[in-house]
Amino acid sequence: MKKHMLTLAVLIVTLSCKDNKTNNGKLNVVTTTTMITDLVNHIGGHLINVQGLMGSGVDPHLYKASEGDVSKLANADIIIYGGLHLEGKLVEVFEKMERLNKKTVAVSDALDPSSLISSESFQGNHDPHIWFNITYWKTITKYIVKTLSEINPENKTAFEANGKKYLHELDKLETEVKSTIETLPKEKRILVTAHDAFNYFGKAYDFNVVGLQGISTATEAGVQDVQKLASFIIEHKVKAIFVESSVPKRTIEALQAAVNSKNHQVNIGGTLYSDALGNAGTIEGTYIGMFKYNVNTIVNALK
Repeated sequence: MKKHMLTLAVLIVTLSCKDNKTNNGKLNVVTTTTMITDLVNHIGGHLINVQGLMGSGVDPHLYKASEGDVSKLANADIIIYGGLHLEGKLVEVFEKMERLNKKTVAVSDALDPSSLISSESFQGNHDPHIWFNITYWKTITKYIVKTLSEINPENKTAFEANGKKYLHELDKLETEVKSTIETLPKEKRILVTAHDAFNYFGKAYDFNVVGLQGISTATEAGVQDVQKLASFIIEHKVKAIFVESSVPKRTIEALQAAVNSKNHQVNIGGTLYSDALGNAGTIEGTYIGMFKYNVNTIVNALK
């Protein structure tokens, strides 16, 4: 019944709002996650109108569209989302928009499927946390520049210039990140977090990544999962484990308690930004700032 009502709402809003679009000559872009919103803002700047559906601390795996979201989507010239079932509960809405000839773009389409990490525990699909590989994010940046240029060719030169500038910043970020991580011995590169959001990061920077929950936060950890990971932490003498900003901290606190109950001390090394950036207006509220913050937090806690 709820699905039917949402579908009906999409149709009604689409039909009723067609004449109410912002009439300032700018492209109306709707994005999902904060990472994508940040990227599109860097490329489009003041030349486009960008509306992000999700804010800081929001879990995209569990996010459901509100009536206001449906209105924004209906009025968009283009919808840009993560893909790979990251926004699992919005897939139906995106499919409906496509059938209504609304242009929708998944940033994951920029990547070669063979480069993606698969997961048997996530319905046989690929890991959607692709932003934790900076090289992949550069490829996605180029893809978004091309996409915006095709739909808004009069601003192509500006989009390309903005994209080039941002790619240069990502190059500098990658150099800085590698330099920081090199200060952490490889045997200490064990990253234990609330859920499996950091596998691309681990693959890129030689970390053994272990999440208490699966790739999607819709999968809850059980008592056996907690006990098994507690034994792993003790066996490998892991010094710190990490909370995530978009996942309730009680899961990691339960893990810490399980470890401590076995006469082994493990610290909570800090809060990492996984599925969402920090608050708008802060350093962690940007992709580059978030990445630097995460790396410094991880390295300092595990040293």
